[in-house]
Amino acid sequence: MTRFFQVQRYTAILLVVFMALHMIVVHYPPGHIDFGRVIERLENPVWKAIDIAFLLTVLVHGLSGAWVVLVDIGKVNPFRKVLAVLIAIVGVAAFIYGTMTIIAFQLPT
Repeated sequence: MTRFFQVQRYTAILLVVFMALHMIVVHYPPGHIDFGRVIERLENPVWKAIDIAFLLTVLVHGLSGAWVVLVDIGKVNPFRKVLAVLIAIVGVAAFIYGTMTIIAFQLPT
C-alpha cells in the first residue's frame, strides 16, 4: 500500500507543475486565444509531449487514488484482482485514446 501513497505524492507534485503550466499557457496567455492558436501550439512536438505527460500523470494519479479508496473500503477484497485488471484496462484505454487525440491535432491543409 505504501507504494500507492508514494505514487500519489509524486504525481501530485507533477500535477501542480502541469496545472500551473496549463493555466499560464491556456487560460492566461498574452493576447486573445482562439482555436487557431491552440492548433498552432499543438503543432509543436514538445507541446504534444507535455500534454501526453500531463495526461499520463492525471491517469496514474486518479486511478491509483481510486484503487486505494476502493481497497480501503474492504468490501472489494474478494474482487481485488478483477478490479486491478479493470483499472489497468481503463487506464491503458484512456491513455491510448487521449494520446491519439493529442497526436491527431494538426493545422488544416
